[in-house]
Amino acid sequence: MARAILLDQLTGRARSRSELADKLRAKGVPDDVAGRLLHRFEEVGLVDDEAFARAWVESRQAGKGLARRALAQELRRKGVDDEVARDVLDEVDPDDEVEAARTLVRRKLRSVARFDHQVQVRRLSGMLARKGYPAGVAFRVVREELEAAGAEVDDLPDSLDEG
Repeated sequence: MARAILLDQLTGRARSRSELADKLRAKGVPDDVAGRLLHRFEEVGLVDDEAFARAWVESRQAGKGLARRALAQELRRKGVDDEVARDVLDEVDPDDEVEAARTLVRRKLRSVARFDHQVQVRRLSGMLARKGYPAGVAFRVVREELEAAGAEVDDLPDSLDEG
């Protein structure tokens, strides 16, 4: 029964060991049985938190444009060990992260075009902040993308502290 639960959980997508342990616990599988089974699944490569974290980061960064900080929080919620998460997140190229921020801003530019520049900056940088981008990166990318879109950015603040 426990083996069938694990295989069913792993059918749709990879899952962390913690997620699988939680599912087994919820289904009433004794902890010692769950532990042995999870260990066996790790031995044969069906459960691998590092591979899970790597795939999760790649998917969420590409699909949602999340920055490292947001990805770290998601991995923590998924039960991935902090050290494993840190190792995987260290592989994220900072240039790719900035490019993902640019893509998000470009996508959102049309919907904020009717607002004045201050509101545009606030909304665009706020969106990036919610996705885990540091303020410095957010403001730099927003400023550069607004400038590239033809906005007059001389009067824009370099950070939230100004203006």
